[in-house]
Amino acid sequence: MIDWSLERPVDPPRLPVGLLSREQAVAELQRRQRRQAMDGAYEAELILRLAEESPDDGDPARGTPGARRPGWSAARDMAGVSEFFASELALVLNRGRGTANHLHHRALVWRDNLPDTFTALSAGELDLPRAAALADVLGATTPALAHAVEEILLPEALDLSVAKLKVRALALLAELDAAAADQRREEAKRSADVFLQSGPDGRATLGADLDADEAAEAYAQLDELAKMAKADGDDRPIGRIRAELFSLLLRRPGGHDQPGVAAQLAITAALDSLTGDSAEAGLVNGLAITAAHVRELLTRIGALGLTCPEGGSLVFAITDADGRLLATTTAGELLRLAKKGCADHPGGDCGCPVLGVPPDTDAYAPTGRQETFVTTRDRTCRMPNCGQRVGWADLDHVIPHSCDGPTSCTNLCCLCRTDHRVKTFARGWRFVMDPDGTLHVTTPSGVTRTTRPPGLRRPPPAPPPPEPDDDPPPF
Repeated sequence: MIDWSLERPVDPPRLPVGLLSREQAVAELQRRQRRQAMDGAYEAELILRLAEESPDDGDPARGTPGARRPGWSAARDMAGVSEFFASELALVLNRGRGTANHLHHRALVWRDNLPDTFTALSAGELDLPRAAALADVLGATTPALAHAVEEILLPEALDLSVAKLKVRALALLAELDAAAADQRREEAKRSADVFLQSGPDGRATLGADLDADEAAEAYAQLDELAKMAKADGDDRPIGRIRAELFSLLLRRPGGHDQPGVAAQLAITAALDSLTGDSAEAGLVNGLAITAAHVRELLTRIGALGLTCPEGGSLVFAITDADGRLLATTTAGELLRLAKKGCADHPGGDCGCPVLGVPPDTDAYAPTGRQETFVTTRDRTCRMPNCGQRVGWADLDHVIPHSCDGPTSCTNLCCLCRTDHRVKTFARGWRFVMDPDGTLHVTTPSGVTRTTRPPGLRRPPPAPPPPEPDDDPPPF
């Protein structure tokens, strides 16, 4: 009966919206809020059940190869639950690992610290945002203290905005147990980090989780410097000045009398886009990188004036029409290849490829050319929904080297240290990579997610089966 229910299509009940009156639309919106609350509680129960089915008896024990080093990750230790559970939950939900950790922790808080809140949420009597706010504030305290705050706040929760509910909960915590507030601040400090979020139109947001006094002091410094710039005649908006000062101070932290800090940045752009001929992503199209192709590239690169920055590097990625990476090279190597040409047909445009995927090696460690090719192709950790930059990722053998997996670009992919450990030490996972770098990851529960290298186009759909020439008998 359960299997039959799970196999049925998702068909949520819907009213004919176009026929609803104003009052009916309001009533349906309120019903939807209740359903959303009940679904949130049901999701939490399912997550807790999946966690129960993911014990830690197969995790590497402390002091053994593969054991997690304490302090490296800010993820919470869940007693009895596998440390790899969040990775599986992330793929099941098709979300990031941080989100999966948060949802699991919130479910535990509702169950263990806030049982009345969980009951109200399950009945649709308390909406999901307010229940989540209580879990966020009361998740790091003891169950007894959380329940004491819950008893006071829950009856009035619907009369407070979500923001005021958080403020009230924090005030009650400080009032009932000031020592707990200090402990939570220390725990938050241990898990503090800097974050980078991409934004539209080539912009991004850089921030940090700091103590309130440090954040206020830093802002005051930026604001004072910006006001000084305005007083000196800078007519730009003060916010823009603050943002520029923030960037300048961070990128030159030691001052001019101390050595600078160099950072390597990877900028991907299509040559056609740089010349204004195209707005499409992708680099250079071509199935074989011949001597003639090399000379064409040199001509276009020279026309654009692309040069290697001092102390940096300039790598060119050559792709085919589908975005599959064919080769990586530098301007210097292109010059050498243009002069050398094909070894078998010197001096002619024979059409033989002179540049391609780096060759395999018999060694375990990838060659420098392989590392450049794979990191250029992948750009980030290839675990679905991860995206950790390649500078923090390992080059992993998809088929392990110990199982005769070759050290080749078709068997290497970038995995961050956490996901590398999942692949190596977590039981029941399966990783398969296609020759073009497409990676398929299957969880122990049978959920498969696929990631493609950035820029690689999806394969076209399979053509429909041909119609038979004649109808089969009987006619």
